[in-house]
Amino acid sequence: MSSDVVVDLDMAASMRLNVDMKSSAMMSIGEIAARFGLATHVLRHWEAMGLLAPTRIGGDRRRYGTGDLYRVAAILRAKEAGFSLDDVREMIVTSDPAERRAVLARRRAELARRIAEARASLKLIDCALDCEHEDLPGCPHFQAMLAERIPPEPPPHVRG
Repeated sequence: MSSDVVVDLDMAASMRLNVDMKSSAMMSIGEIAARFGLATHVLRHWEAMGLLAPTRIGGDRRRYGTGDLYRVAAILRAKEAGFSLDDVREMIVTSDPAERRAVLARRRAELARRIAEARASLKLIDCALDCEHEDLPGCPHFQAMLAERIPPEPPPHVRG
């Protein structure tokens, strides 16, 4: 992997959070949802998938502590990195570091690819912003930026 693609995914450390780590400052489902800008049904879904395990009080009332804040933050960061909820669950529930690393390695490679594509797109946008030509697609500099994205011509026997 190129050294210019730095992906800070210390997800393994984030995912090893202790589910039982609760603080005395407990929050309701509405409070934690509002804090992260989520709908409460999202937190309930994550709980049903085994991603969250809030403390229960007074019957079925959920209470979230500090550990849950970190768990939600880790889930959100993983989703932003392209992880599926199944991938997140796999990392959380496995006690096998090799399995966790395999999931992380898969996602890291995909994220690095997406970052490279986004950087190339940003470079193209910057080129277009700096272009003074009336006909942007006809600009030689702009065309040079796009040339790497044009697939090679297929061999004559493959053409239709």
